[in-house]
Amino acid sequence: MNIGITGCGGRMGRMLIQTVLATEGAELAGGTEQAGSPFIGQDLGLLVGSEPAGAAVMDDARALFEASDVVIDFTVPAATAAHAALAFDTATAMVVGTTGLTAEQQSAVRGASEKAAIVQAGNMSLGVNLLVGLAKQAAALLGPDYDIEIVEMHHKHKIDAPSGTALMLGRAAAEGRGLDHDAAAVLSREGHTGARPDGAIGYASLRGGDVVGDHTVIFAGPAERVELTHRAASREIFARGAVRAALWCRGRAPGLYSMRDVLGLS
Repeated sequence: MNIGITGCGGRMGRMLIQTVLATEGAELAGGTEQAGSPFIGQDLGLLVGSEPAGAAVMDDARALFEASDVVIDFTVPAATAAHAALAFDTATAMVVGTTGLTAEQQSAVRGASEKAAIVQAGNMSLGVNLLVGLAKQAAALLGPDYDIEIVEMHHKHKIDAPSGTALMLGRAAAEGRGLDHDAAAVLSREGHTGARPDGAIGYASLRGGDVVGDHTVIFAGPAERVELTHRAASREIFARGAVRAALWCRGRAPGLYSMRDVLGLS
């Protein structure tokens, strides 16, 4: 599979390059950065301190999609929406790890799935996707006497909150409880809030340092509390999952898939 990487000069982009280089059956088709980037023209292998890979950094996203079997995108929402339009135009599979998309931007991703296999997940790691299933199961079994709160912490450079992973967990818990997530979600609290509403799913977002990603789903009930936690130690887990998803796209029919589909957990 020829794999393209958008935003290849960033921290996640470089990790993806290293993971593709280390994965059997995966080849680098190229990468993109914004026009004017000092990385333009550089070999992707040399960019990560490895041997030359024979694929270069470019500023032409359409050319990358045309040269790739699948493109992995961990950029920013506006760029992801533009890349989704290219996936539609070129019928190129795409793996989307960007979070914080608006409804309009998400619509572009959904539209691309009419022409190509699109794997989208707020988190690509195996452990987190197992946690999603556990959160759904626990919410169903523990019942409404157990209040649901989700606490997440990320590095100080993260630009969206709550994290995509936190929202994945909250939606899974809502599904297990038979709730409308968007109606139940309390994304922040301040001032005189009054008592906690029955059926609410609360979120708290912490930012600081270089934390890769910590997530805890809390079920606070009468006389006991159950906590399910995942802590990411390296972005490598996300890169491995994304490359696994990219390889999974081979021969896949157009559609919008999740990481749980890739892992056979659906």
